[in-house]
Amino acid sequence: MQDLLYIVLGLTLLIFGGSWLLKAAVALSLRLNIPKIVIGMTVVSFATSAPELIVSVKAALDGFPDLALGNVVGSNIANLGLVLGITLLLGTINVKKSFYTTDWPVMMLASLLFFGFIYFDQELQQHEGIIMVVLLFAFLVYLLRFQTPAVEDEQPEDDVLLPNYKTFLFLVLGGTALWGGSEFLIGGAVGLASYYGVTERVIAVTVVSIGTSIPELAASVIAVIKKEKAISLGNLIGSNIFNLLAVLGITSIITPIKVMDQGLLTNDIFWMLGLSFLVLPLVFIPKGLRLGWRDGIVLVACYLIFVYFTIQ
Repeated sequence: MQDLLYIVLGLTLLIFGGSWLLKAAVALSLRLNIPKIVIGMTVVSFATSAPELIVSVKAALDGFPDLALGNVVGSNIANLGLVLGITLLLGTINVKKSFYTTDWPVMMLASLLFFGFIYFDQELQQHEGIIMVVLLFAFLVYLLRFQTPAVEDEQPEDDVLLPNYKTFLFLVLGGTALWGGSEFLIGGAVGLASYYGVTERVIAVTVVSIGTSIPELAASVIAVIKKEKAISLGNLIGSNIFNLLAVLGITSIITPIKVMDQGLLTNDIFWMLGLSFLVLPLVFIPKGLRLGWRDGIVLVACYLIFVYFTIQ
């Protein structure tokens, strides 16, 4: 009963947190005259990826490396399969050229880099973590200097320029609520999963990863309802890049992460690479530069198949 209460409380905090964070992100993009996709890929992504970072660092330090790795790999799968899928079922996203010339390639590069680092020696080492964090900083510098909006914003006239103190307040409240909500949700979900005797890796790539992806889902669904499509797509791409380069990078700098359960290398990592790649052809088929409800069905179906095979 207590675990169920934690889950409900966590979800409530996450919904409010997503709304507050979105207000702050829109206000920041207006105040600094920065494209919304950049705000989505930096401020919103950092705040919504904070649960993955906290969970992964703590898991690695506590001697649960599969929880740290599975959490990130599972979250990236959930971000594209579940979160983007559900977001697309609620509304269409029109995509511009810079999405496939910059944002998607960087996400694929980060995914392949992680694969190369972990697959052959089954360990993410300190120097590899440093390389990942340096690449993230280089990407952020590039974004802030050169990036143009990659997604059309349908209702720019609805944007409200908030006073600085309100922007800061919404940013802090949103980030705190997302972090607190994730803590409650993970605590309740892991409690329930442990009760049913599921393995550490399976808990990580399903229950924990969905729990830590709930902030992305909350922020993206609220963004798409309010017609802030740029933040919705940018948030998910940014979160996946941040999860790999920053979360695993920082975690492995603190302590090397070893693969304990081979299922991560024989199943999960290939699902992550496959879904990351799948987003590109979906953007062009059947209609060019658009993601719609059909693409949402494909992504959600892929995610459900992944969960089915993982639990089996």
